[in-house]
Amino acid sequence: MNAAAPAPASSAKKLTPASLARRKGGEPIVCLTAYSTPMAKLLDPIADLLLVGDSLGMVIYGFESTLPVTMEMMIAHGAAAVRGAKRACVIVDMPFGAYQGSPDQAFQSAARIMAETGAAGVKLEGGEAMAETVRFLVERGIPVLGHIGLQPQSVNVIGGFRAQGRSEAEAARVLADARAVAQAGCFAIVIEGTSEPVARRATEAVHVPTIGIGASPACDGQILVTEDLLGLSGMHSPRFVKRYAELGPMVTAAATAYAEEVRARRFPGPEHCYGPSSIDSKPEKPAVSTRAR
Repeated sequence: MNAAAPAPASSAKKLTPASLARRKGGEPIVCLTAYSTPMAKLLDPIADLLLVGDSLGMVIYGFESTLPVTMEMMIAHGAAAVRGAKRACVIVDMPFGAYQGSPDQAFQSAARIMAETGAAGVKLEGGEAMAETVRFLVERGIPVLGHIGLQPQSVNVIGGFRAQGRSEAEAARVLADARAVAQAGCFAIVIEGTSEPVARRATEAVHVPTIGIGASPACDGQILVTEDLLGLSGMHSPRFVKRYAELGPMVTAAATAYAEEVRARRFPGPEHCYGPSSIDSKPEKPAVSTRAR
């Protein structure tokens, strides 16, 4: 076997919110973010769930938070990821302001996302306060991935990106939030930036899978931002990130080598150019490309 080949997937069958919900207490669910077709294609044989997270606002667009992200951004990137995923379940984040107003507003936003991207469901932040909305969506055929603990869209309320569940009051709120959205019908719940013992208790308290990010190894799955684990985000890594590669310096080195060859007129070489057509032969047809010529 080629050592560089992707790790074999547990199943070639298309994964769905329902099939992932059945993984509670079973094989851990592997989740990663994907914001483009090429990245989704690379991750599709490996990940069970690909999240088109509103984290793209920070990772792709350079915002300081996820708050400026729009529906149009989520739909564009969501559709791109869906085009690259044949096996993984693709879920798209609902951006700030697209669902908090009312269950009806949330339905209109979620229905648009699913119709225009082809995604299998949506993710929204919030616990007890969003339980009614979760139930409203699920009853109308929209699978929902919950998100509790540290909620980036509420960063201004909680006073920054800080771990949750470290006081008795916070721990009680996280547990209540987990139970509320599970009972409302979420097929799984992301637990972010939460004290390990509390995330473990929340996992034990609900009947649906939990997916940790800065939470607990006891969660039923884990998620990281792909650019973080590849060393491509160019941002300070939170404590919970493990870098599995450092591709940033490789990009810089490759671009530097290219720039040096261009300036020295060593690139392009003869092997990169089209020669004149022979009078007696068919003209050479250049490869079709959508790249800039």
